[in-house]
Amino acid sequence: MNEKLIVSQSPHIYDNTNVQKLMLNVIIALIPAYVFSIVFFGIGALIVTLISITTCVITEYLIQKFLLKREPSINDLSAVLTGILLAMNLPSNLPWWIIVLGAIFSIGVAKMAFGGLGQNIFNPALAGRVFLLLSFPQQMTKFPVPLGLNTPYRDAITGPTPLSIIKEGLRKGEKLTDILNNIIDYKQLLIGKMGGSLGEVAALALIIGLIYLLYKRVITWHIPITIITTIIIFSGILNLINPERYLDPIHHVLTGGILLGAIYMATDYVTSPMYTSGMIIYGIGIGILTIVIRTFGAYPEGISFAILIMNSFVPLINRYFKPKRFGEVKNNG
Repeated sequence: MNEKLIVSQSPHIYDNTNVQKLMLNVIIALIPAYVFSIVFFGIGALIVTLISITTCVITEYLIQKFLLKREPSINDLSAVLTGILLAMNLPSNLPWWIIVLGAIFSIGVAKMAFGGLGQNIFNPALAGRVFLLLSFPQQMTKFPVPLGLNTPYRDAITGPTPLSIIKEGLRKGEKLTDILNNIIDYKQLLIGKMGGSLGEVAALALIIGLIYLLYKRVITWHIPITIITTIIIFSGILNLINPERYLDPIHHVLTGGILLGAIYMATDYVTSPMYTSGMIIYGIGIGILTIVIRTFGAYPEGISFAILIMNSFVPLINRYFKPKRFGEVKNNG
């Protein structure tokens, strides 16, 4: 008996949906968080997003049309989603030309240089963010104070993020409890505004998006919940060891980009593991690396670097953490 096995490139789809529908659902899930970002950061949030999306789409179209000599696939919305996610990782006052460079890098280098959707190793939006952070650290770490809809795009008043306040205070030898007294409380972190990137506001809005994605079965719980649980356990142990030196789990989860990264970028179909056991290992790795970088590194945030590092291990994870075989095709001929 002759058997022919056909293996297609990722993302692998298990029902009658398509890539466009999957990307659209993720975009819909981001709407609550994006609305909050506009409410808190004003016109700057809209400008940054439009520039990012437009550049991503144009870059992918031009590369596919004129370099790869194939029919452009911008209708699948993957470039649009990359543009939105990149924007959610940027300050609302970032100069337009830096946004353009980040979007070109995300699509041109992190995605199309590997062959396009399904063949890229690293999450394109995160790769673009880290590229900009390393190339323009001053501009990428000047976050506008969220003043509502009247927040200007340029010449906005800038201020530190909660994580940078904590990092700087600990560096000066201050007690953590004293530092936290000057930061917004848990309720404000959950539903309120804070300094940071567009996607670092209103944790509740990001959680609503997670519920939507789980309901629509766009993602499974394994990666985001494993990341968050690992962060809670690891940071909780450190906090118990020295509560005046190590931040508590709730502040870790609700500040910075942990929720944005765990829900919307670590779950990227192409750059995350295929199997359940691999997803768990992947999530644990991201969670541990995030806390290690945040706690012991010089940079107050760590989720972006953690996801990209674990992206590089995905091929190995897929190889060594897969379901046990329960049958095989025998050749009776």
